[in-house]
Amino acid sequence: MSKTTILFLSYIFLVPMFVIGQIPSFYNYDVEDIDGNIFSFEQLKGKKVMVVNVASKCGFTPQYEQLEAMYTKYRNENFIIIGFPANNFMRQEPGTNKEIKSFCTLNYGVTFPMMSKISVKGKDKAPIYQWLTEEELNGRENSSVKWNFQKYLIGTDGKLEKVVSPSTKPNDAEIIEWIKM
Repeated sequence: MSKTTILFLSYIFLVPMFVIGQIPSFYNYDVEDIDGNIFSFEQLKGKKVMVVNVASKCGFTPQYEQLEAMYTKYRNENFIIIGFPANNFMRQEPGTNKEIKSFCTLNYGVTFPMMSKISVKGKDKAPIYQWLTEEELNGRENSSVKWNFQKYLIGTDGKLEKVVSPSTKPNDAEIIEWIKM
């Protein structure tokens, strides 16, 4: 399914919710994974989710190692990490999906779900990042993606709970506490 089709379907399914006054849920979104398959966030119901925009040529790229360690440690405790490669900051993710997947696997042993490369800001911002960054969609707060490796924490109910700075390491005590709550 093409990205255009996904955007169109997202529009068709989300507009009625606005009409009846409901805020769309995180679970209403489907995205394309790094292999080109549809990944439905509905399958994540009941899990805590960390969404993070990633890049291969960034000073924060070593966070991949901590992200993978956290995923390995907590994935059996209803926790998942979703990585979104993005090239929005100083062209620090120039690769194709195939190149990105190879880089992550070979250099950091990434096993957490990686999605297709998207835009996390600007006019071509992906619908899921519109939801993450716009209060009228997420029901919590407006934010902007400051840099690569910004983290969005989604609760087991599909609601945005917290936005975490790119400079905050994935294994920060605040994040670990959130996972364990």
